[in-house]
Amino acid sequence: MQAKSGTVVSLTYTLTDDDGIIIDSNVGHPALVYLHGHENIIPGLETGLEGASKGDKLSVDVPPAEAYGELDPERIFELGKEDFPEELPLEEGMQFVAETAAGEMAITITEVRENTVICDANHPLAGLTLHFAVEILDVREATAEELEAGQPLS
Repeated sequence: MQAKSGTVVSLTYTLTDDDGIIIDSNVGHPALVYLHGHENIIPGLETGLEGASKGDKLSVDVPPAEAYGELDPERIFELGKEDFPEELPLEEGMQFVAETAAGEMAITITEVRENTVICDANHPLAGLTLHFAVEILDVREATAEELEAGQPLS
């Protein structure tokens, strides 16, 4: 059976950046299981897996536009240190969630200056081409319940 809309796909993956540095991997851990054609994974990876079968090993390169988007300079901004709790030790790489008019937004501190903090509200993988090494462990038809839920249920 091949991965197509309405199938449940189980896989292992290793995700690297352009320099070959591992960003994430589930090898040796539970499989990633998703419902193909229902936006359960990033669009570029789903497109790259279309037609894959159990046992296939694939390399899928996903450009930013088909993953987490390009870096948006308007999502990088400066806040005063007084905008943070005084007892909070501010460090580069620190992440927090802020409540905005558009809802919750994940933010990463990219630089701590004398009186200000540079923050980035882009997704941490925005602007990156993602390189997936994938092994398909299983492909099966989704159940009616899974199709209704829009995701695998087991």
